[in-house]
Amino acid sequence: MPFDPATRPLTPNEARVLATLMEKARTVPDSYPMSLNGLVTGCNQKTSRDPVMNLSDAEAQEALDSLKLLTLAFESSGNRTTRWEHNFQRGVGVPEQSAVLLGLLMLRGPQTAGELRINAERWYRFADISSVEAFLDELQERSAEKGGPLVVQLPRAPGAREQRWAHLMCGPVDTTASHSAPGNTATAASPALQARVDALEAEVASLRNTVQRLCAELGISPDFSPMSPPGQE
Repeated sequence: MPFDPATRPLTPNEARVLATLMEKARTVPDSYPMSLNGLVTGCNQKTSRDPVMNLSDAEAQEALDSLKLLTLAFESSGNRTTRWEHNFQRGVGVPEQSAVLLGLLMLRGPQTAGELRINAERWYRFADISSVEAFLDELQERSAEKGGPLVVQLPRAPGAREQRWAHLMCGPVDTTASHSAPGNTATAASPALQARVDALEAEVASLRNTVQRLCAELGISPDFSPMSPPGQE
């Protein structure tokens, strides 16, 4: 019976460990199978990861032990240091192309079909976006006998041209939640960004006041109108 995330979803740590094994098997085959130390470093990369994580050796080992019980990973013999390999395609029952898409979604978070095609370059070269969409549709329409759907298409985010896809390896996702498009900071500004914007607005207001005072002393008119409060331009 293929792995069924509806019955036993992966934890975020298990998904990160599994997807990292999948990535390194394709991108750095000379370092694969992976040691625990190399695996932890891969899991905690600051690039090509969403979200960025900080797994400890113990947490990664716990995830590996669980994945082994699920037949999604196994130890490699013949080395002094224990090394690990994934068994994703056989354990989940999907072809290579589908495994690539699921691995990327587990590593990088929700993505459009176009983003997946670009990000898959080092894993697998899809002919075009249509082929990516075909495999995504197949994963979304997967029958219950095969373990059920493994991806879901999210509602279009504000300002986005295309809909993004999310994996279901960790169980159902909330498709009604607001998902901001990558780079659309106007709809989901972080507290740090908002603080910077507030500081810049205050600085501009101070500079305007200074210019207006100097212009008044010189008897000339500034060539700009007083700044309106945010949102009232």
